[in-house]
Amino acid sequence: MQVAARRALKAFQLLSERGCTLGQLVVSRSNHRLLATSPDEGTSMDSLEFVRWHNGGGLFHKSAHIDPTVRIETGAVVHPDSVLDADVHVGSGTIVGPSVSIGKSTKVGYNVVLSNCTVGLFCIIHNGVCIGQDGFGFLVDEQGHVVKKPQLERYSYWRSYQNRQSCSGHNVVIGKCCMLCGQVGIAGSVTMGDYVTLGGRVAVRDHVSIASKVRLAANSSVTKDIMESGDYGGFPAVPIHEWRRQSAKLHRFYRSDVS
Repeated sequence: MQVAARRALKAFQLLSERGCTLGQLVVSRSNHRLLATSPDEGTSMDSLEFVRWHNGGGLFHKSAHIDPTVRIETGAVVHPDSVLDADVHVGSGTIVGPSVSIGKSTKVGYNVVLSNCTVGLFCIIHNGVCIGQDGFGFLVDEQGHVVKKPQLERYSYWRSYQNRQSCSGHNVVIGKCCMLCGQVGIAGSVTMGDYVTLGGRVAVRDHVSIASKVRLAANSSVTKDIMESGDYGGFPAVPIHEWRRQSAKLHRFYRSDVS
């Protein structure tokens, strides 16, 4: 019992390192009560009761709505008002933040952090992925100090696959049956349709839309909206046949210049 409490505390510390705003998190060994305190005032903000889930040994808040078929592994924590549908699997050390929704048959790996997001059904989220974190917002105040600007947006992710090395910004919407390969980077407020495939190291700038059934070659960079389905590549991303012509012309120009 005490081991589970220590693991929960470690998981909460991991969440705090990744941007949790709850401040200090203290676990009482006697009743597994988690006490959140404000880092500014140093006073108690709330007292949250967590209990052990019957399937897997993880902890969940009593206000969470969890289907009986869900598995929550030891060390994972589900926060208040979260919704976990049937056959969801939550790996060890994973944090499901307050009011997060996870759809049917979604598999979440270990050491994942989910906050401010809605995850659809049949998704696969690999180990170490962070979804729904604060946006990249900073400003210089009147005293000349760089301070963080609060970001209050939500992330939606539907029936898709996300590799552990990919990173998605705030307010991103990803359609169903999408595939994001390793080292993909998606900036804030991007909207992706269904059946989109992003090859390795694809970069997508902020506030762009990608139509359904688009495939992007590895190392491509999306700098503007892609409104038609098809294959794209290059920097900036263009239709794949155009990118190939550009590459061939550049190669011939280079050879002629050398000779």
